Amino acid sequence: MVSPSVMRRRGSHLGASVLRPDGGPKAKGEFAFSSDMWMDGMLWGRTLRSPYPAALIKGIDVSPALAIPGVRAVISAQDVPGRKTFGLERADQPVFASDVVRYHGEPVAAVAADHPDTARRAAAAIRVDYEPLEPLVVAEAAINAPAIHPDGNVFRHIVIRTGDPTAVGDVVVEGTYEVGMQDQAFMGPESGLAVPSLDGGVDLYVATQWLHADRDQIAESLAMDPRMVRVSLAGVGGAFGGREDVSLQIHACLLALRSGRPVKMVYGRDESFFGHVHRHPAKMWYRHHANRDGELVNVEARIVLDGGAYLSSSNAVISNAVCFAAGPYRLANAKVEGWAARTNNPPCGAMRGFGAVQVCYGHEAQMDKLAAELGMDPVQFRLKNVLRRNDKMITGQVIKGTAPVEEVIRAAVSHPLPVPLDSSAEMMSLPGGAGMTADISDVRRGVGVAVGFKNLAYSEGYDDFTTARIRLDLSPQGEPVATVVIATAEVGQGFVTLASQIVRDLLGVDQVVLAPAGTEDIGSAGSSSASRQTWMSGGAIEHVCMMLRDSLLERAAGELDCPSSDLIMRDGEVSRESTAQRVSMTSLLAAGPLQAEHEFHHAKTQPLGVDGQGDAMLSLMFAAHRAVVDVDPDLGLVRVVQVTTGQDVGKALNPVQVTGQIEGGIAQGIGLAVMEEIVLDEGRVRNPSFTDYLIPTALDVPEVAATLIEEPEPGAPFGAKGVGEPPTISSGPAVAAAIRAATGLDVTRVPVRPQDLALRR
Repeated sequence: MVSPSVMRRRGSHLGASVLRPDGGPKAKGEFAFSSDMWMDGMLWGRTLRSPYPAALIKGIDVSPALAIPGVRAVISAQDVPGRKTFGLERADQPVFASDVVRYHGEPVAAVAADHPDTARRAAAAIRVDYEPLEPLVVAEAAINAPAIHPDGNVFRHIVIRTGDPTAVGDVVVEGTYEVGMQDQAFMGPESGLAVPSLDGGVDLYVATQWLHADRDQIAESLAMDPRMVRVSLAGVGGAFGGREDVSLQIHACLLALRSGRPVKMVYGRDESFFGHVHRHPAKMWYRHHANRDGELVNVEARIVLDGGAYLSSSNAVISNAVCFAAGPYRLANAKVEGWAARTNNPPCGAMRGFGAVQVCYGHEAQMDKLAAELGMDPVQFRLKNVLRRNDKMITGQVIKGTAPVEEVIRAAVSHPLPVPLDSSAEMMSLPGGAGMTADISDVRRGVGVAVGFKNLAYSEGYDDFTTARIRLDLSPQGEPVATVVIATAEVGQGFVTLASQIVRDLLGVDQVVLAPAGTEDIGSAGSSSASRQTWMSGGAIEHVCMMLRDSLLERAAGELDCPSSDLIMRDGEVSRESTAQRVSMTSLLAAGPLQAEHEFHHAKTQPLGVDGQGDAMLSLMFAAHRAVVDVDPDLGLVRVVQVTTGQDVGKALNPVQVTGQIEGGIAQGIGLAVMEEIVLDEGRVRNPSFTDYLIPTALDVPEVAATLIEEPEPGAPFGAKGVGEPPTISSGPAVAAAIRAATGLDVTRVPVRPQDLALRR
């Protein structure tokens, strides 16, 4: 459900639950995803990947692949004409491994052939002489182990100190917590189509999150001017951070240029597990101190994230982890130390809520432990310690924006609890479901609460920006049309709807066309990540709309022979209220089209300084969740019955899309809590399929009830905050808390496995 304030605004463009233009085609199976692309004469690409997590490459023989009829190109590291490495933050990852492989599934070579089966056989025919090495697979051990990469094993080490880190409270609790490796598990696997162009460049149509970052990395490896590499967004079947890094982009372009023909690459589900980064596994130690009256005194924490073989965005993830390690609570004293370490495990990077998700499991379990030791209700204990506006974070940053932490907690716990279990419960509603294994007399119900927060947009001094251009013109039928040109990647978050809502609201134009997103005709829009696009791309479009309003007012001032300051614009026409004179936009555009472009930057932030202090964050988002679970302790089976939430959204510009983000984010939070984990065995991935890597289905997702807390954020376009990440941050920790409440067990690892419950009784 949504708050009454949202309901009252549904008549306007912004604040209305406008339907997505791509919703119908996607629901009916008519939407063209990147894997649906086709071109006459195209070849099929395939990647050869290492079967070892660590090995020396003594030699590569591609001649058996080239001997197969229908094979048109085979490439390896020696065929990369430019920079032989790539990376989102630092180019530390080889396009193809040449002398050493550092993770199971690392690309070694690629082929292009007339048929996908031929490409598969050709890749398998390549002979690689490996000398396996002992893999380094424990992140904590990697910190001081011999380096497995020229850049060393520690991506980043951060220490945050504030107040007196040695302060001791009346009550002290400790805990060690672990979070497993989660996959983004998007439905549409990696896919793209590279087409060589007559000018010697290449056009790439690909499912991605950041078009310009892809282009620049591709151009470096191709040794081309970036203008010769034109990247266009193809239909994206989900992302959640997993498409922020380059996967097949460089390989497809190299194959297309080598063969002189279009090359399509589509990963199978098994390859997709090797083709993108995952959520960082974490190991966290906490010691919390509180006074007898329930006031937090000190938090000590040690956090180690496993970054896998290459950097990706680990530097940003560990920054988030340490900055949010104490939770959204007032705290005078803290010492938090964090490492992101390199191992021979698969690379890890961006995933929904990155960094904040892992530590939320730790700090919320600790809050429950403290509440129990103090004899306090866990909700009241949290309410006593919540951050408020003008409070300081442990980084020393004063919260200048909204901080409705108390409000989201109260909203989450205000929803009615589900009906109690009784003997009439259907078997499908019990843990185990269709397996019919649970005896209702054994089932225990638990309720848990968790609260989380995170920054939105990029932080620590990053100059984040989005460029937008809008052209106002008349259609052949003589009606005003606004064409928006912006490189924002629509990955399912609903920007295609929001962009049109903003233009209609500010310019009063009914016909809004969103041009295809690409790199050729506009500057960067940044990544569709970090809950930033409403603020950044929405802000860019807002600014351009206001520029166009000024231009329309100037034209109208000429027609009405008055100063533009005497005029107002409303509902697509300009009027002079003192004389009731009016002029339509159609009339104003008859003199010719209008166009404006703007590069929008958010307010400056600072890198973390000495002792991890500094105004590193642009804005903060808060959410609280309450979970209700049923557990069969004898079998270790869990069923999540209900999740309720209060979420800080600033302003809900499209309530139905906000609710959809909340429901989807909670599903991913539940997945991490009770079922989703990439299983590694000495660096090898053992479950690269949806048969063995389980994700929540419609039968696993419980009743979800959401209240949107609307307090407009100062400085944000329309007062709106991002909404995509908070639902995943504290929903899983609430489920873990509910499991502890149901079983009495100190559950310290997620996902919670049956043996973690049944074998500990």
